[in-house]
Amino acid sequence: MRNIELVVPPREPHFVGDGFRVHNFIPSAYRLDMKRMDPFIMLDYNSKFYFPPTDKPRGVSVHPHRGFETVTVAYKGKVAHHDSSGGGGVIDEGDVQWMTAASGLLHKEYHEENFSKQGGDFQMVQLWVNLPAKYKMSQPKYQGISNAQIDKYALDDNAGIIEVIAGEYMGMKGTASTFSPVHLMNAKLEQGGKAEFSFPAHFNTGLLVIDGSILVNGMETVPTDHFVLFENGDTRFSIKANEKAVVLVLSGGPLNEPIAAHGPFVMNTHQEIIQAIEDFNAGKFGYLEE
Repeated sequence: MRNIELVVPPREPHFVGDGFRVHNFIPSAYRLDMKRMDPFIMLDYNSKFYFPPTDKPRGVSVHPHRGFETVTVAYKGKVAHHDSSGGGGVIDEGDVQWMTAASGLLHKEYHEENFSKQGGDFQMVQLWVNLPAKYKMSQPKYQGISNAQIDKYALDDNAGIIEVIAGEYMGMKGTASTFSPVHLMNAKLEQGGKAEFSFPAHFNTGLLVIDGSILVNGMETVPTDHFVLFENGDTRFSIKANEKAVVLVLSGGPLNEPIAAHGPFVMNTHQEIIQAIEDFNAGKFGYLEE
């Protein structure tokens, strides 16, 4: 079995803009740095949090990105997204937004208008996936994936389902297209339900307990809002729901390339970071209204 290397509790939350109250796991939590988690270079988790009604939608105003992809998985609440390459839409509960910033764009994210006016529980994951060097300056791309478009694998004995967002589970292919081998899926388990996973031994692999609590490999209980980092060197692990549970599972092949990161830019060299800043200042990322 693939053993647990570390169970990481949520760090103190901080706000991104005024609409996302997040616990950062990657890269700021102990041992979850960009190299160890390659190709996953950032994971912000907005644990379940109630936002009261407001007429002015909360969120993050226009900002740039270059060199990687942002993946937003919605569990509670709704987000409206727009970017300077023409991508955009509403991410509803259960949906996924996979935005490839690549050569550079501007984007903004806000609580969807009706959700803002009504208020309610908000729960999201945003994951940054690094791009291989040869794709960092490719054209931006946007994949808006509704929950209905995500293939779901039904586990035996009515144990629950696996939503295959990217990669593969038991021969079922994920909906999202990726630039390197990435597996991303939601395990939605009934109480007592069990699921087994197998990824290549050298893939960096972890899971985040979104709801409920689980037993990993029949040995260690992991509560809500905790992240599990697995050791490399073996392939298989199992999870069992102590109560009804939702678990985000991620595993990716490391790119093993130099990482130069500065704020919203992730490239391979310091010089490429300088170029990204110059291109942004020169207006080469397009235009997006605030």
